[in-house]
Amino acid sequence: MSAPLENVCRFINPERLRKTLLDLLDIYSPSGKEEDIQLYLEELLTQAGFSVERQDVDEDRYNLRVTMGAGEPLLYLVGHVDTVPAWDLDEFGPEQEDGIIRGLGSADMKGGCAAMVEAWLALAEALEPAERPSVGLLLVVGEEENGDGSATFLQSCRPPWVVIGEPTALSAKFAHYGYLEAGFVTRGLRSHSSLPELGHNAVESMLRVLLLLGNDPLFNRQNSEIVYSIREMKSSQAGFVVPDRCETWIDLHLPPEHDPSALQEAIRRIVAGADLLIPGLDLELSFDFASPGYDLGTDNYLAQVLRQIYAGLGLPLQMDAFRSHSDGNLFFAAGVKPLILGPGSLETAHTPDERVLFLEVSAAARIYVALCLGTA
Repeated sequence: MSAPLENVCRFINPERLRKTLLDLLDIYSPSGKEEDIQLYLEELLTQAGFSVERQDVDEDRYNLRVTMGAGEPLLYLVGHVDTVPAWDLDEFGPEQEDGIIRGLGSADMKGGCAAMVEAWLALAEALEPAERPSVGLLLVVGEEENGDGSATFLQSCRPPWVVIGEPTALSAKFAHYGYLEAGFVTRGLRSHSSLPELGHNAVESMLRVLLLLGNDPLFNRQNSEIVYSIREMKSSQAGFVVPDRCETWIDLHLPPEHDPSALQEAIRRIVAGADLLIPGLDLELSFDFASPGYDLGTDNYLAQVLRQIYAGLGLPLQMDAFRSHSDGNLFFAAGVKPLILGPGSLETAHTPDERVLFLEVSAAARIYVALCLGTA
């Protein structure tokens, strides 16, 4: 570990870091309702002596942006403060046990946010203003919905690099999957539930469409690289009747080299002849959101910095592709190079057992400090 890095890392305060993370988990902040958590973070940073800029995104919704060093930042630490809603949780607050911290957003990505804030505070405490690197801290809203927080930031600022603290178990993701959302609607004819022969069941039609799609080699989980997941299905609710409408949404994650538009056409081709196999089929297909992936390779400046950082910290370094969707796609499309790296793992994100190892959060804070110093 270099002398400057070792010096700053001494200012990383584990108890302060733990308290920040627990406080963040205790604030319910689903997409669209992020003001309480932003007020908490704004006060924390202001009390530390920083001038915090609000970037208005929507009514009572805003990003927080802070910078240090001279000139425009060469790198931003980016964290999203919103979570998915607590659909099936009786309690969403934090629980601690044997170094594991559980709670809604612990992995995705309040653990990463807490580590970034702690790295920021440590840099400010250890270094005089003239010694600080030209870096920024960006805490955004809306990532779990449409990325409107990051989109607002990109309207006025496009730094060379960003580090996004999504859960990667501290592996470095210089490549990123693309994403496609497919929507299906089937329509039928309503009839009394005791007389299904007089109607046409839209749910049955939908199930047959999904079987046709799922049986295509393109979505064979054993051989295909495309990640295919039926996210939601619902039918018209009108009492004791045969449903006349059914909707389904499918999430598709594509390796970086795959083109979402080509996948759209492939899906259209698969279902084009479905009416010959499914009597009375009335099907509507839409693609409301598509985002291509990217691959920055591992022969770039930040990858070289990371190799030195991980060796100095005695940590193993793994570099592969981020399999989910994130604001990284938005940053890349805007000409910014994103590195996805944070504590926690996707395996528990968005689940009732979401959790993060505190040791990972603490290690992430050291890595973020080192990345900021490495771009100085």
